[in-house]
Amino acid sequence: MTETQFDFHNHAALVTGAGGGVGRAIALALGAAGAAVVCGDINPDRVDDTAQAIIDAGGRALPWDADVANRFQVSAMIEAGRDAFGRIDILVNAAGVFKRGSIQTFDEWDWRRILDINLTGAFFCTQLLSRVMADEGGGVIVNIASDAAYPNPLAEGIAYAASKTGMIGMTIQAAQELKPHQIRVNAVCPGDVDESDGTPLRTDMPATPEQIAPLVLFLCSDAAQLITGQAIRIG
Repeated sequence: MTETQFDFHNHAALVTGAGGGVGRAIALALGAAGAAVVCGDINPDRVDDTAQAIIDAGGRALPWDADVANRFQVSAMIEAGRDAFGRIDILVNAAGVFKRGSIQTFDEWDWRRILDINLTGAFFCTQLLSRVMADEGGGVIVNIASDAAYPNPLAEGIAYAASKTGMIGMTIQAAQELKPHQIRVNAVCPGDVDESDGTPLRTDMPATPEQIAPLVLFLCSDAAQLITGQAIRIG
């Protein structure tokens, strides 16, 4: 697990996309720092493995199989986490998918599915959990966006670029609307990420998920209590 100086023992977090890659690294890092973690992912085997790794290291975790593009499944995941840990005051929207393809040939189903997962899923989680956070005194939301399209276009990947650019806009607007409720919202925008299970999006030296997780923990911590509405590039 990622070494950290932060203490989240009195906090509970929901991390989507926790079955692998950046989401898994963040879930493990939060668990290592003492947070109770709801590990959400559409793949039950992978998310079970993440949660078990947290538990084996002495932490608290709840695996939950959910498609973030389904509002009802998101609601059930949030309620399960609240039942297990009493509250959820940290949300990390890390669920995401990517598919190559040019704008002239990109399939409509793939377009809709990528936007549903990457952007609409983050909206559902943010909308539903921010209501809980507002009732319980506040919280923190971190969206895992990208520098794709803005400011660094990809060779191909129109739907991914659109979804991640939209996530940055959603972050800024959500931060404005949720600030009165003591909820901070920021985005982390990695460049290329080496998740060791696919071809890098670009050819420069990629960051690793474990290098991204500490920035997310910082944004979730009290050390970043004056930071909201920011899209921070890394890698």
